[in-house]
Amino acid sequence: MEETSESEPCYQHTALSRRLMTHGENGMADLLLLESSPVMLAPWHALSARLKGKVSASFDAAHGEEIWEYAASHPAHSKLINDAMACDARLAVSAILNGCPEVFDGVSSLVDVGGGYGAALRTLIKSRPLISGINFDLPHVVSASPKCNGVEFVGADMFDSVPTADAAFIMWVLHDWGDEECIRILKKCREAVPREKGKVIIVDAVIEEKENHEEGGKSTLKDVGLMLDMVMMVHTTTGKERTLKEWDYVIKKAGFSRYTVKPIRTVQSVIEAYP
Repeated sequence: MEETSESEPCYQHTALSRRLMTHGENGMADLLLLESSPVMLAPWHALSARLKGKVSASFDAAHGEEIWEYAASHPAHSKLINDAMACDARLAVSAILNGCPEVFDGVSSLVDVGGGYGAALRTLIKSRPLISGINFDLPHVVSASPKCNGVEFVGADMFDSVPTADAAFIMWVLHDWGDEECIRILKKCREAVPREKGKVIIVDAVIEEKENHEEGGKSTLKDVGLMLDMVMMVHTTTGKERTLKEWDYVIKKAGFSRYTVKPIRTVQSVIEAYP
């Protein structure tokens, strides 16, 4: 709170409260609107039943179908999900461009697997306009996506095939799935990129990797990983966060020869996996 020259109180946003604004590139309001929606809150009441083994999935118990089936038949909820993912995509891609822009060096075409409304590619091509983007998601998502110059929108199922490009980009998708499904998705991504010079760029949390050096090396993701694991348990059937050892397992099982991990200034890290 501040006072004006007339001694009347006035208020201004803090750095944190600005994240709650519904306008502006760095706002996270849509993510909060999703997580606080009745549809997403209801499965939390079925969490104890899942932990006791009475139900196989909390979301299914609350709504009678898994989250992606529900979104496909409820356009308003699908929009909530994709608007929320767009918030994070803008922040994460900006963090990559600021922290490790070399990830996109030599890439002339990029397919964003599970790209939602295309926020990641929109952010990327502002900085790298020579990259040709393919935003790839389920048909009902792509049909509702605003069009964008330099981005082609393709609707299909990533478990069947992935459009070909120099590199595949997959962000905040693999943690929605168990190891078996993760390996299947990664195999499809590997098949979509050139064997000699292609790569798959995974942007997801690596629980053991990021440390807060300003606090004596204490892990910043320990509590975040627990929270995200609970969210995955409530909202997905097999999803989970992964440690570096767990990422190593699914990446190698998917047939990749090597990979690198780079931290960025977000919850996620960047994993570059090579055929």
